[in-house]
Amino acid sequence: MSKYNPFLSSKTSNFVVFLFFMIALGFSCNKKKSNDSTAQQTLKGAIQRPTFVYQNISGIGKDSIYNRRDNSDVIKVGDLYYVYYTRMNSPITPGYPGRIWYATSKDKGYTWQEQAMALDVGEAGTFDSYGVFTPNILVYQGKYYLYYTAVQATPGNPDNAFEGNHATDFTAIGVAVADSPDGPFERVPNNPVIVPSKVSSDFDSYRVDDASLMVRAGEIWLYYKGRCLDHGKQGPRLTEMGLAYAKHPEGPFIKHGQSLLDRSHEVLIWGEDDGVASLASISHSINYAKDGINFSVLKDSLINIPKAPGLYRPHLEDGNKTNPIPGWGIAMKSAKGLTYLIRYEIKRSS
Repeated sequence: MSKYNPFLSSKTSNFVVFLFFMIALGFSCNKKKSNDSTAQQTLKGAIQRPTFVYQNISGIGKDSIYNRRDNSDVIKVGDLYYVYYTRMNSPITPGYPGRIWYATSKDKGYTWQEQAMALDVGEAGTFDSYGVFTPNILVYQGKYYLYYTAVQATPGNPDNAFEGNHATDFTAIGVAVADSPDGPFERVPNNPVIVPSKVSSDFDSYRVDDASLMVRAGEIWLYYKGRCLDHGKQGPRLTEMGLAYAKHPEGPFIKHGQSLLDRSHEVLIWGEDDGVASLASISHSINYAKDGINFSVLKDSLINIPKAPGLYRPHLEDGNKTNPIPGWGIAMKSAKGLTYLIRYEIKRSS
């Protein structure tokens, strides 16, 4: 039996219990906090407080027949700009039953021509047999790699449908490859390339989604968002950004293992000086990591930020080119059961 400690009052005891609880909580849904030593990183061209300006677009904008959402970053091939996105029949708004379509523009994204479906669902019983959505694109050594999130039907569902039940319905990230931005895109043999962690306390144990690509030091860096199984219904507002590496766009990918950025429901990254910048949607902040891993807040309390944004990113087009961005891109807007795409610009304040 332990001895009574006269210096440990009931209030102190309660505080100690609370302290141990908070420490234990910190280990749930493992994540990595930004290193304080990176908090004062200086950029060659420091990001000033940005403003966001929006324009309606034609061709893939508001539509009474189809909903379009969760678009990719934008690339340019020849004189055409390409964007890939999720499309489904209106008024369905979740992306789960979607298919991936693409469109082209000749005027920096103001007017678009919808071209065709880029990727349909997979065969029955595969990880992507119910829906494919939230695409992104990478051009690497002359080939076009289309990354996408996917789901299969909920096990036991009588209608072979996806229910979206917590702890039973998971997402995964796959990739398809083509010799042209117009396809045809063929799935790679080792799909899916990113799957949820099997450890329920990990930040990405429930969902992995929203691939965003970069080439660094001869490797493919795949940033993505993760949701933790242990967070339950609170998961969406606690989404965090993770990272996986591969020597080739088809994988195999090895996860970094810990989250890089919390409160980051949608993943938008770009090259800034020699490092990586990211817009974290839930915290309304722009963050920067010289090494692409240890992010620190540069600007916070941003207003009117784009939803599910993709940027025109020339360094995705091949060879990891230097890119003076943020600039313009395509984002999503939702209103009264409709989801559609709009153009936006990121203006750096003087």
